[in-house]
Amino acid sequence: MLLVKIILSIISKIILKLLGWKYELKFPKGKKFVIIAAPHTSNWDFFFFILLLWATKVKFDWAGKHTIFRGPTGIILKKMGGIPIDRSVKNNLVNIIVERFNLKEEYIFLVAPEGTRSKTKFWKAGFYYIAKKVNVPIVLGFIDYPSKSLGFNQSFFPSEKLEDDIQLLKDFYNSKNGLYPEKYGEPKFKV
Repeated sequence: MLLVKIILSIISKIILKLLGWKYELKFPKGKKFVIIAAPHTSNWDFFFFILLLWATKVKFDWAGKHTIFRGPTGIILKKMGGIPIDRSVKNNLVNIIVERFNLKEEYIFLVAPEGTRSKTKFWKAGFYYIAKKVNVPIVLGFIDYPSKSLGFNQSFFPSEKLEDDIQLLKDFYNSKNGLYPEKYGEPKFKV
């Protein structure tokens, strides 16, 4: 398993370099946090974030639309930390992930808060409530196609002032451009 991680790391670094992508990593101290990845406007976002996480050997779980987990690909995606989410059924993803945080000494959960590649009025707020319930920081993962950069830049603990936290997200992400900028929905939660 260690050899596989080393090989994946080397291959991922080579691919990112050959494609001209730069990355930065600023993780908080501690072994538990939630990573949000935005803007999410293309299937390529997933590919680049997976390469980044493999390159840096970060072990994480992530949530994805249940339909991508069908067939043999689903087995591989689950081995890669994927958790299938059926958005047509009310599930309790927040509590499921909170339980995982509580059961493990080290746990990183990555989610695309827009919940779709299409433009959306509201972000899914589950990541925020997960971080708040287990008192872990939210790491701001980003991809910026014009500069060919991606990474994990800053982090924060959810405060008691939701509006301030949303403004922090807007200030950070509004300078990032997805592959299709017109599909980006800026941070806003249904309250």
